[in-house]
Amino acid sequence: MRRIYLDYAATTPCDPLVLKAMEPYFFEKFGNPSSIHTEGQEAKRAIEDARERLASFLGAKPEEIIFTSGGTESNNFAIEGVAYAQGKKGNHIITTSIEHHAITEPCKFLERRGFKVTYVGVDKYGLVSPSDIKKAITDKTILVSVMHANNEIGTIEPIAEIGKITRDKGISFHTDAVQTVGHIPVNVDDLNVDLLSLSGHKFYGPKGVGALYVRRGTRIERFLHGGDQEKGRRASTHNTPGIVGLDKAIELCQDKMEEEVKFQMRLRDKLIKEIPSRIPDVYLNGHPQQRLPNNVNFSIKYIEGESILLNLDMLGIAASTGSACTSTSLEPSHVLLAIGLSHEIAHGSLRLTLGRWTKEDDIDYLLEHLPGIAAKLRQMSPLYEKK
Repeated sequence: MRRIYLDYAATTPCDPLVLKAMEPYFFEKFGNPSSIHTEGQEAKRAIEDARERLASFLGAKPEEIIFTSGGTESNNFAIEGVAYAQGKKGNHIITTSIEHHAITEPCKFLERRGFKVTYVGVDKYGLVSPSDIKKAITDKTILVSVMHANNEIGTIEPIAEIGKITRDKGISFHTDAVQTVGHIPVNVDDLNVDLLSLSGHKFYGPKGVGALYVRRGTRIERFLHGGDQEKGRRASTHNTPGIVGLDKAIELCQDKMEEEVKFQMRLRDKLIKEIPSRIPDVYLNGHPQQRLPNNVNFSIKYIEGESILLNLDMLGIAASTGSACTSTSLEPSHVLLAIGLSHEIAHGSLRLTLGRWTKEDDIDYLLEHLPGIAAKLRQMSPLYEKK
């Protein structure tokens, strides 16, 4: 059966060129980068080359890049690392109501240990207001964390404006850029951020590798204790093949980004126009313009989102209702509830995310079959009968 993958926000396939770049570091160039012999130093050079490329890509300095195991570790490192390093200065953290669980869970962890966390709300498009962030700041605030773009509804947040506020106040500012790095331009100075998280598997690199940008001078406690890797900031033997893969993935994104953004935006806008015209009672979630080029999220009334996914999958289409990290939960998306949707409507969400290998006829195939699925499921729905 033909398979069409429209869940690139959950994970991306590893680009074949990335895999090819990684391969020698599993056997031929397998040395431990902490070793002083030739094999170790060869691996170390590959890591430092990757650090330089990633830093250049982000507009950062190489010494400001810390390699991690991925987005979740980077987010935990940023939140907890700043909290413990700056705890004597204050105990207040500000974030938003639509963050990924890799932000909200470490915040809850810190709340149980005496820290105070303010979860700032968003508007109906999922946008957080910089003025609301400013109002939430107290003399105890040590960290603000706002995601660059939402993983479910695709809304891009006003990070640069928020960063100006935090900089004026002398408060550390973190952004979870897992959904944006490799997909749209990301420059740490333009965004006015002090910390930034990214993950390789979101932009055609391997799973199990990511990075945390930490602006020079930002006080942060080390997250993993052990050896003195990453200049004593993050213990653990380096994942050399993964870091090399992340490096190659960044190189490819740098070359392809402009072309991919244009193509994905065209397909995205086609979905935004065509789906509501073919299916009644369908509503776009997220900002209509200020959104990721590859993200579409709809609420389809009177239908359960899981039923849509199962029917699409039987036709060879992989999609999602939201974050892959919460796909086993029966609760509606906290993001959709935060933008004001009822539980009933939030349960009927469909997220379609495009990527490097999405073709126009993939979109046409989806548009051909989705209306029939919606009609069939609505005929079975007691909610639709009560309409």
